[in-house]
Amino acid sequence: MTTRTEMSRRALLTAGVAGVALSVFGRLAPARASEGTFEIMLSEAEWKAKLSPKQFAVLRQEATERAFTSPLNEEKRKGMFHCAGCDLPVYSSEAKFDSGTGWPSFWQAEDNAVRTKEDRSLFSTRTEVHCRRCGGHFGHIFDDGPPPTGKRHCLNGVALTFKPAENA
Repeated sequence: MTTRTEMSRRALLTAGVAGVALSVFGRLAPARASEGTFEIMLSEAEWKAKLSPKQFAVLRQEATERAFTSPLNEEKRKGMFHCAGCDLPVYSSEAKFDSGTGWPSFWQAEDNAVRTKEDRSLFSTRTEVHCRRCGGHFGHIFDDGPPPTGKRHCLNGVALTFKPAENA
């Protein structure tokens, strides 16, 4: 039979472990892409009306689509990849490469198209990349890409739309 003292010790120990875990591993939930001030600001209801459920989950709630599910992963035409939230041109097909990861990958973004922030979710620190105009979450940047930057912008295809070049 458990005594009241044993229950109190167990509760205190559990609370202490939870506190340490939070301080070591950061917040329970990551900051959402919609936090902050951007040129395009919509309410949650407006974003839900504008985006598909998958787009909303990725762009506004920082979800990740399953690898190898985006048709944009296989897109080879010349053109521009735009933010699916606000239509800002963010990545050129000239910077796209096949990383073998299952997500569209680029070695650089267009000038003044994206912003980054530290992402401390999933028990690690990564660099998150998002749209500078609407704050939509695209994915993450890693240091294992090709020259000339050595960067891999690993993006969720559902966060992007593709517009082929007119003379392609």
